[in-house]
Amino acid sequence: MRDSRYLANTAQTAFSGALMIFLALGMAATASAGPERDQAKRIHDRLVGTPPSIACLDQLEARMPDARAVALDAIDNTGGTDECTDPSFYNVTLKNFITPWTNEEQSVFAPLNDYTATVIGIIRDDLDFREILHGNILYIGGNGVSPAYSNDSNAHYEAMEDQGANLADPDQLRKRTQTEITGLPDTATAGIITTRAAARAFFIDGTNRAMFRFTLLNHLCTDLEQIKDPTRTHDRIPQDVARSPGGDSRIFMSACVGCHAGMDPLHQALAYYDFEYPDGNPDGGQLVYNRAGFEDPDTGSRVQGKYRINANNFEFGYVVTDDQWENYWRAGPNSVLGWDPNLTFDGYEAPGKGAGAKSFGMEFAYSEAFARCQVKKVFKAVCFRPPNDSQIDTLVTTFKGGYRLKDVFAESAADCRGD
Repeated sequence: MRDSRYLANTAQTAFSGALMIFLALGMAATASAGPERDQAKRIHDRLVGTPPSIACLDQLEARMPDARAVALDAIDNTGGTDECTDPSFYNVTLKNFITPWTNEEQSVFAPLNDYTATVIGIIRDDLDFREILHGNILYIGGNGVSPAYSNDSNAHYEAMEDQGANLADPDQLRKRTQTEITGLPDTATAGIITTRAAARAFFIDGTNRAMFRFTLLNHLCTDLEQIKDPTRTHDRIPQDVARSPGGDSRIFMSACVGCHAGMDPLHQALAYYDFEYPDGNPDGGQLVYNRAGFEDPDTGSRVQGKYRINANNFEFGYVVTDDQWENYWRAGPNSVLGWDPNLTFDGYEAPGKGAGAKSFGMEFAYSEAFARCQVKKVFKAVCFRPPNDSQIDTLVTTFKGGYRLKDVFAESAADCRGD
């Protein structure tokens, strides 16, 4: 009996000793990790989406407490070694961040395309992010990607994804001009607005109001219902908008004018564009642009025939004859969007007037609402919560320091490293 009690006590003593050693080791490990190591790991996880290697984490921790430097190191391995080389910030984080902008369903479940690839490239190369709405720019795959870029197919970008292209590598995601690759004249290029993916989603059918609405929604974080203003003059509302829907003109004045009075004079900038599907091939189709000298048989001008649909709804309405636009929202309650007071275009002395998609895109991109929209989207994507007003103001100042969106990602990750 004495032997059995002795053995039990010995076993209990050994277990207690082992437990104490285990707990001590655990406490030592926790102490060695420290808050800076935890924060460095959190920054990496938020941006890259995968845990860092031990060597990468050591490198990141060594750069703390400069959290912004840690974030840029996690993204682009700016620490001077080859420890942090995961391209997932570009291949996964940015792709998932941008893809919902490319379709009306705002779904993340879509293949890589020229819209998404171009925005990724602009962020990677620290270009002025405002170029997404007006630049003559397009990013394509490297020489080894087959098939090559085509104006009537997305197969090139799907092949890049299938072949595991490293979008962090300038040799595998290359900067080109739309003029060089798609043949659009420089004056007709407008960043992502004139990519094939955007055209396929937003220039198809209708009168191109979808492109206007989703540009507003995706890049100014504002939808039409939020900026309805029935006080603007409605002299440029086209024929297709009924003035007495259901036989009641009060509906037009109370429900329709608020959007159309401001939207229609702006979206007429897109009057020369369309997206045409080939017969029997729903996956094909390409952007169509009516060049100088072309006469559309339905309009007798460069204006696409779609701008004459439903002309009998109100035959005395405005007839679109060119791509001149005017921003009526520079005055009135929507002046709060912060339109640039110094932005003018060739041939137009006053701000808020221009012609074509390029100047239209610049009108949006140079607004205060554009800058604030980008920082709000980035902060929420990185920190999983909306920023407060103070954080927005700080991030907007950072963004305007060079309009590099990568800086906003870095600052956002640094700001919520303790969340």
